[in-house]
Amino acid sequence: MGTSRFHRPALPGDAVFDQLPGAEDPALRTEAGVRAATLLVRGARDSSDQAIADKVVRLADEHGLDELAALWADSPAESLAGTLWRLYVLRASVHRDPARAAREFAAGRTAAPVHDVVAGVVDPPGPDEVRALTDTVLRGVVVADLAVTLERAAAFARVVAVGRATMAEHPPASTESAARLVTTAEQLEHAAWMERAGLLA
Repeated sequence: MGTSRFHRPALPGDAVFDQLPGAEDPALRTEAGVRAATLLVRGARDSSDQAIADKVVRLADEHGLDELAALWADSPAESLAGTLWRLYVLRASVHRDPARAAREFAAGRTAAPVHDVVAGVVDPPGPDEVRALTDTVLRGVVVADLAVTLERAAAFARVVAVGRATMAEHPPASTESAARLVTTAEQLEHAAWMERAGLLA
């Protein structure tokens, strides 16, 4: 009786997507990540793109976002792939410990009035809405206004950062983690500006 071996799924699509996420060629890995990010967010331009987009979404649905997100991990913050990486990390932190995210969010809203934390976002989303927002983007549902989604995710990150710093369960680690969240919020806000300017690619 033969033994079956587990095989990591190949990335979907043509030559670029035939490479595994752990492929040794960084250029192909980067190209695959950029193309996947573009197809997920911008949608398909033609039937060839649509077939690849469908495969990318199916990969995310069947094997989770980890395989796909790994392609974006080294992407610059001012790129579409880098922006999706930051959304993915935010989403993963909420999924990993939703109770903590909710506590930090509540503490952040109490510690700092929202209008002082985030200009232009009257009501930042809570943990459940952030999961839904990021899942929508990362699962390949083309959103009408990506900039608004990025601003809302940034607002959430800022409020949680304030809550984390206020609660400081494990200083200085909590303070450093809160500072990283603020950086993520700033990067998402900048990406929203770039999206509105037509520069996010």
